[in-house]
Amino acid sequence: MSEQEPESPNGAQTNSAVVSAYDEHLMPIWKSLDVPVKRASGCTLEDFEGNEYLDVFSGISVVNVGHGNDAVVDAATEQLEEFVHGCSYVHPNEPVADLAERIAEVTPGDLQKSFFCNSGTEAVEGAVKLARKYTGSKEVIALEMGFHGRTLGSLALTGNKAYKQGMAPTLNDVAHTAPPYGYRCPRCDGDRCDADCAEELERIIGSHTSGDLAAVVVEPVMGEAGIIVPPAGWLERVQEIAHDHGALLIADEVQTGYGRTGELFASDHFDVEPDILTQAKGIANGLPLGAFTASEEIANAFESGDHLSTFGGNPVACAAALATIDELQDGIVDNASEQGAWLESELQTLEEEYDVVGQARGLGLMRGVELVDPSETGPQNVAPKPDSDLASAVSESLREESNVVMGVGGYYKNVMRFQPPLTISRDQLEYAVDELRAALETVA
Repeated sequence: MSEQEPESPNGAQTNSAVVSAYDEHLMPIWKSLDVPVKRASGCTLEDFEGNEYLDVFSGISVVNVGHGNDAVVDAATEQLEEFVHGCSYVHPNEPVADLAERIAEVTPGDLQKSFFCNSGTEAVEGAVKLARKYTGSKEVIALEMGFHGRTLGSLALTGNKAYKQGMAPTLNDVAHTAPPYGYRCPRCDGDRCDADCAEELERIIGSHTSGDLAAVVVEPVMGEAGIIVPPAGWLERVQEIAHDHGALLIADEVQTGYGRTGELFASDHFDVEPDILTQAKGIANGLPLGAFTASEEIANAFESGDHLSTFGGNPVACAAALATIDELQDGIVDNASEQGAWLESELQTLEEEYDVVGQARGLGLMRGVELVDPSETGPQNVAPKPDSDLASAVSESLREESNVVMGVGGYYKNVMRFQPPLTISRDQLEYAVDELRAALETVA
């Protein structure tokens, strides 16, 4: 810390000192919720000046079993004392073997073999490589408005120019089909989407591909797009169409997995068994780990040397992931389902009470509240105009007036995101909803 940077009375760094160091020494891509974190516990963040905040964002849907979960910390610490690294694809070790076996037990269908990496975008890119190797085809289709990561391959799948500007060209042979976003769909006229929208995929295959389709990549609930939940039958029809064309369905569960939606995986809400399932974020409760998992037949298309990661499957992260799954299955997923049902009812009430709440939606503790300007019509003359300024003001009010950290997302940056640790109590959740209502009263 430089002499000019402020210090707190006990000599520790202050919030402004940490932010100053970021500005000086980190590349200018970081975004701030204006809450530097010194420590965290459960659903609570503490900054460098002793201020405490209720966290309903979970570090972008990561710490699903709570900040500083004792079982996860103990498992990681015990493995740290054994060994940290030997490259798990060179030196077989117990945490990696045990976690791979456990994932085969808890994932949908007959997914049996995993590859461990370090992040969600790596998991998505690896899944696409595997789909290409297995099918012998090259083309991939993803959803408009979807998000799959920021490396060049995953970026190509992401259906939002905001993430791509200045970064092209990305991966070739990628097309996009319409998302199940009935609230802003001209075909649905602002109503709830129905499964018939999945038929759009057939048109995209016929007009935007050469018929050499390897995979369709879908988030079972679209996170960055604004917590968009497909209707019953939609995901099943997408998989059916993909299979009809010799392609695989890749379910991107990086954000939706590990209890977030009130089931261990969002795919469990639908009558679908993905061909490949990607994971990260909540898998190890904050330690860097990602994975993609496939059936034995599909996984065995890979041969030695086809894929590798020096740090993937780090034994410390894998030990933490094993403890995370134990914690989730020991009542935390049930809590996400129970609290999520209560939250759904409360947010539906907000939708009824406030004209600026266009739609409340989601599953489990993955909920979005879309804010709008009811005086103007939105894109394609469907639904009211998205109000990103209001969303930003509400987020700021929650943080400054109520000490609640809530993220803002959505394709139009107008969706308030409820994605708390799945350990959140009813009292904490009630406080967050009450303060959201108060913020709407103040700034709307």
